[in-house]
Amino acid sequence: MKMAPDVVKLKICMAGEGAVGKTSLIRRYVLDQYDDRYVATLGTKITKKSVTVANPFGPEPLQADVILWDIMGTSTVRELLKEAYYHGAQGILAVADLTRRDTLIALDEWARSIRSVAGDIPTFGVVNKADLEKDRALPGAEVEAFFRERRWPWSYASAKTGAGVDETFVRLVNHVLSNRG
Repeated sequence: MKMAPDVVKLKICMAGEGAVGKTSLIRRYVLDQYDDRYVATLGTKITKKSVTVANPFGPEPLQADVILWDIMGTSTVRELLKEAYYHGAQGILAVADLTRRDTLIALDEWARSIRSVAGDIPTFGVVNKADLEKDRALPGAEVEAFFRERRWPWSYASAKTGAGVDETFVRLVNHVLSNRG
């Protein structure tokens, strides 16, 4: 008789400036949907998705209940809600927009804010809007240097086309799990 996999709950905070695609990435990952209309997240939205991944500490797979906390992408709200929002977080998905260089630079401030509450938790970077290559404002070498310097694994994704989205979340979950003591 096969036993059900162990279930681990992971609180993951989305980080990144407004309109980088945090909500769109979640919608694509959880519902496999995309909507071109921009609707700003007001306050916080919490979404859950269960995923089965390899267990870094044993032969049996793990079921991870990934609880994605999506916050409004403004520093005022971030600072106002940070205690409640980031408390107990086990990972960060840091989202930058390929077409806006400032969104990459801003990730340091987001990570600092989250870590001031949650401690030094694993961070995974994603450069969203990979389908907008013609409007690219972030050279590949700059993206690579940014994430390597911080020792954050990263990927490219497009919430619009779905390219790289599932892989990003699976790699994020694996990164968080393998960094648990």
